[in-house]
Amino acid sequence: QVQLVESGGGLVEAGGSLTLSCAASGIASTSINSNAWYRQGPGKQRELVAQINKDGRTNVVDSVKGRATISRDNAVNTVFYLQMNDLRPEDAAVYYCNVNYRVTTKGWGKNFNHNDHGAWGQGAQVTVSA
Repeated sequence: QVQLVESGGGLVEAGGSLTLSCAASGIASTSINSNAWYRQGPGKQRELVAQINKDGRTNVVDSVKGRATISRDNAVNTVFYLQMNDLRPEDAAVYYCNVNYRVTTKGWGKNFNHNDHGAWGQGAQVTVSA
């Protein structure tokens, strides 16, 4: 069973920093397409914060560009991080880690079936005091 466990949330003063961690289990590291962090503020929809693809390319949304860094443990990309600097009150949200992974099964003859799936962490509350 696929499971993502987050850690590192909490209360931070404006201008401060924190690092969120996510550890995935039940997934082979080679089957991971991408790792990502999303967040959902009060009364808002869940939004992408940052993503790192299998080839190492990263994407960080404009609202946190220059303040957020996504990285992963290269030894095992089932462990990844989000470092946030210069936190602002508008960064307060529940942060969720996400993994997109591929499941390959045998098809007819020499064919294989590839299906991509997503898994979510339980969420980590980040509160920023002004």
